[in-house]
Amino acid sequence: MKIITWNCNMAFRKKAEIILAYLPDILIVPECEHPDKIIFKGDTKTPTDKLWFGNNRNKGLAVFTFGELKIKQFNHNELFKFVLPLNIYNDKISITLFAVWAQKPEYHDCYTEQIWSAVHFYSDILGEDNVIIAGDFNSNSIWDKPKRVYNHTNLVKFLMTKNILSTYHNFHNQVQGEERDSTLFMHRKIDRPYHIDYCFASENLIRKLKNVEVGTYEAWTKYSDHKPLIVDFELDFF
Repeated sequence: MKIITWNCNMAFRKKAEIILAYLPDILIVPECEHPDKIIFKGDTKTPTDKLWFGNNRNKGLAVFTFGELKIKQFNHNELFKFVLPLNIYNDKISITLFAVWAQKPEYHDCYTEQIWSAVHFYSDILGEDNVIIAGDFNSNSIWDKPKRVYNHTNLVKFLMTKNILSTYHNFHNQVQGEERDSTLFMHRKIDRPYHIDYCFASENLIRKLKNVEVGTYEAWTKYSDHKPLIVDFELDFF
């Protein structure tokens, strides 16, 4: 099973075939226009199911599934807006996916608060198997403010109490805040690299990790300021 999260920096209709060439089973696309605006070309892998959330039809959060996988939305607490609780399923597998595009609160600059509040609200289901939390978190431990309980490091620690770990950091043996691969180059400048896109997964899925890859600056900068995070699990669900 391959999961890709990629903030496409808008105009996904012009870029879809580029990311779909990687043959995702689940694709999470922050800053995606409404799917009604997207025409998938005949030679492009087309989604089986899709879900989009947003107030601006040019810039929302989209999730696409492929093959036999379908999407069902759980009750969505819109206080957390762009943290979408979804069931991704077919006859052989059921995954609880939280698709993320973290937004900055109106009254301060910490993007992590929205996700922190959401994972506590949905805490009861986080301890189950087959949980994935993935997308653009807009956060990293380098921006922690120790007096803020909802900083990035504390979010990671809370998820660990639910046996949910970062696929990238686990697979590549990396430390939060010291990542060797960057998922964002601010304003597409090579001298402004950050790691802010994540795919967290429950421990039973972590044990089945096959590969975790981050797109390169050279290959992706002409399409977006973000690079895709591509996660492969050894799961047979067909």
